[in-house]
Amino acid sequence: MGALRDLRQETMAAHDKSWGSRMVSKRTVKVIAIGVIVAGTLAAESKKEYHFAVGSKAGVSVMNPYGSIWVRPSLNNTVVVSAILHSDKVEVDNNQSGNRVDIQSHLLPGADSESGRVDYEVLVPADASVTLHSSSGPLHAEKLHGDVTLEGSTATIDVRDVSNAHVHVKTLNGAVTLNNVQNGHVEVDSLSGEVTLTGVNGPLVQVVSTSGNINYIGDFGDSGEYRLTSHSGDIEATIPEWTSADVSARSVRGEVHDDIPLQPKFHTWFPIRAGVAFAGTMGRAAASSTVVLRTFNGKIHLRKRSEKQ
Repeated sequence: MGALRDLRQETMAAHDKSWGSRMVSKRTVKVIAIGVIVAGTLAAESKKEYHFAVGSKAGVSVMNPYGSIWVRPSLNNTVVVSAILHSDKVEVDNNQSGNRVDIQSHLLPGADSESGRVDYEVLVPADASVTLHSSSGPLHAEKLHGDVTLEGSTATIDVRDVSNAHVHVKTLNGAVTLNNVQNGHVEVDSLSGEVTLTGVNGPLVQVVSTSGNINYIGDFGDSGEYRLTSHSGDIEATIPEWTSADVSARSVRGEVHDDIPLQPKFHTWFPIRAGVAFAGTMGRAAASSTVVLRTFNGKIHLRKRSEKQ
């Protein structure tokens, strides 16, 4: 009986050892497989950098179907492009012709929104004219004083600390934010994305949206033309009480509210009715800007900015 018990214990020990070896082997294979996948991903992601010497008022264009583009000023007359490619399904085409630099993401067969993604960081001379395009974005430009054009589909668009420049924005449903754009010629065209302007002024500030809301926070500058129009979105303008502006607001089917006392205008091309349309002047008429707020069935609200805003 003792011999039989010893034989049984030896058999069970051998079985446990064999089972343990198989489990270790499976874990080892799994770890190796994960390592291969991670290594393949890391190998597929790569970084490229390009340098271009340019003169004053250079032109820089970046066309990127999938991925972000961030543009900031460089310290000299050099364009520096840093690109992170997320797979080997996309390449970066670059070309310089005189004072113009063109960068384009080139999708290879089989590329999609993930494998075709490239994220760009671009340094340009502050006076360069910049054109950026990305379907998915985001797009960001800051501290420039050359013309800036940004186009996207779902891309969020952010422009800040820009002066003495033309700023053109076109988007389908991406949110648009403009912050501290001084003395600008600004045109924003949006289908359904929300548009927010903070501290934006200049000879022309025009926003046209089909269904997105429009928010303006600022003082309408001096002697500029401001036109905010949305078909079905709401328009809200928050301004300090000391603003000088000649304001008219009208909603065909929506509501119109005014929290700031205006000197009424009696000669207008549309009828003035409480809650539907108003027109008037505030501040110094000699230095006032022209402000036109229009919506078909959205709401319009002219608000006084509090000290905390």
